[in-house]
Amino acid sequence: MIIMSVDLGKARTGIAISDKGEGFAFPKKVITEYNTEKLIDKICESAREYEAEMIVVGNPKNMDGSSGWRAEECGQIADKIRDKSGITVNMWDERCTTVSAHTYLNMNDTRGKKRKETVDAVAATIILEDYLNYRKNNK
Repeated sequence: MIIMSVDLGKARTGIAISDKGEGFAFPKKVITEYNTEKLIDKICESAREYEAEMIVVGNPKNMDGSSGWRAEECGQIADKIRDKSGITVNMWDERCTTVSAHTYLNMNDTRGKKRKETVDAVAATIILEDYLNYRKNNK
């Protein structure tokens, strides 16, 4: 099954997809969109383009595991993505994924504009890798 992950941001949203065997996650793109409805349309369009059979949306929980206003907002967006795309949408804990993405980019000496353009796609890839590992270990 091809699974697409989404790392929602206020300005930039990262997209990653898995292979059909759910063994690997690949960063695909970053969507720059400030309007929530247009962003939802672009995410659904990406799901069609990549033939996604499931979508995983990062759930930005607080460090103590509670849900704040941003997690609620992401949950509402995930519901709209599900309704509009007709694809199953799951929320997945994304705590520390952006920090990890910055660490990976530091290790690869990715700086400046290139870093800004890729960090969200890398974060989406980390979310998806974590989700794929969960699925593999909980079949």
